[in-house]
Amino acid sequence: MARILAIDYGMKRCGIAVTDELQIIATALTTVESPKIMEFLKQYFLKEKVEKVVIGEPKDLRGNDTHGTAPVKKFVEKFQQIFPNMELKMVDERFTSKMASQSLIQSGVKKMQRQDKGLIDQVSATIILQYYLEMKNKN
Repeated sequence: MARILAIDYGMKRCGIAVTDELQIIATALTTVESPKIMEFLKQYFLKEKVEKVVIGEPKDLRGNDTHGTAPVKKFVEKFQQIFPNMELKMVDERFTSKMASQSLIQSGVKKMQRQDKGLIDQVSATIILQYYLEMKNKN
């Protein structure tokens, strides 16, 4: 099997998470500056076999688009142009940043480290990926 890669896309940086090759465990991988994300993905896809990419879709409490939705849609269009054969899935990312912060607190991460937005983005991507895996396994 191949990995599944998740992206928590942001205007400044993207959190990246991946599964193991059996697609059982979601793990934070890294944070990449948004302007460099396509080059990072090209290099990563050369090194690792990736079956699909999951990207968080920003929605408000009612399920409507937010200020973050348009940049994500623009990213998705560019991604599909550059990687036309890569399967892409959108996943609702409501509450992932809050869940990531809460997860870091519960894990005992010190306050200074919790202020690292890159770390929060990585954990958010991991939560998005874990949610996708859970939904996939229910079907």
